[in-house]
Amino acid sequence: MNIPALRVGSQHDLYAYTPAVGREKLTWPGGARVAVWVVPNIEHYELSAPDGSIDVPQFSRTDYGNRVGIWRLMRVLDRFGIRGTVALNSAVCRHYPAVVEACLQRDWELMGHGITNSQSLADLGPEAQRELIGSALDEIRRAGGKPVRGWLGPGLHESPATLDLLEAAGLVYTCDWVHDDLPVRFQNGLLSIPYTTDANDIRMLRPPLFGALDWLALVKRAFDVLYAEGEQHPKVMCIALHPFIIGTPGRIGLLEDILQHIANHADVWLTTGGEIVDAYNGQSSASRSRENLVTS
Repeated sequence: MNIPALRVGSQHDLYAYTPAVGREKLTWPGGARVAVWVVPNIEHYELSAPDGSIDVPQFSRTDYGNRVGIWRLMRVLDRFGIRGTVALNSAVCRHYPAVVEACLQRDWELMGHGITNSQSLADLGPEAQRELIGSALDEIRRAGGKPVRGWLGPGLHESPATLDLLEAAGLVYTCDWVHDDLPVRFQNGLLSIPYTTDANDIRMLRPPLFGALDWLALVKRAFDVLYAEGEQHPKVMCIALHPFIIGTPGRIGLLEDILQHIANHADVWLTTGGEIVDAYNGQSSASRSRENLVTS
């Protein structure tokens, strides 16, 4: 069946609207149907609030992830041969250096995630954002000894200035935008890599709320749909995790079940954010345009 020419529209000047049908086909290494990347959010929350109070429930719950949960998560990913792409609050480098060291030993990719998860970029003016982004990236670079290529904002929040500030800081991709199943190039050259708010364990704690088994079924179904579609048009799937959620004794088995389900399928590329960027940019037709469209 011939696909008619599809018009490109826009409601803003950040990126073009391109419908999922009719796009030029991408390919992933090994002919994979789905590029699966796993994003552990390794975070630090402040114990003290500006009013002088201490947030014991929030702090202690998340602190469990850095003391206990992350080690369970690492063991499971190790077993399936998965390298994480860490959304890293840079304060973790100071407060939990053993965690960062363990990530580096596993050759996990580190991307910026602000300084702490207690402050949103959307609440800051451009100069304050520039300083925060620069400080976070500098601290992660010093700890990791490598360039930082990607960014996930705390809470996925941005202001109108954020994308240009990220690009100016030398980043090549962000995953704040959950608007597609494939990479999308912004007009300023920054690449958006598919992240997720559904296949994200935070949904077991925050609205829209899923029960543990409902979330497990949702993630498996999401993979199955993308895998089926990927036979003709390969896709990207992100699984977003938080050590203080998935790393608890009652939930770690959910991750094992999900990864075993994925491992039972051929033609899956278990990868990182940076590798997705390189594979996308390495395809001349994809890197030359803003998501080329098939016109006939």
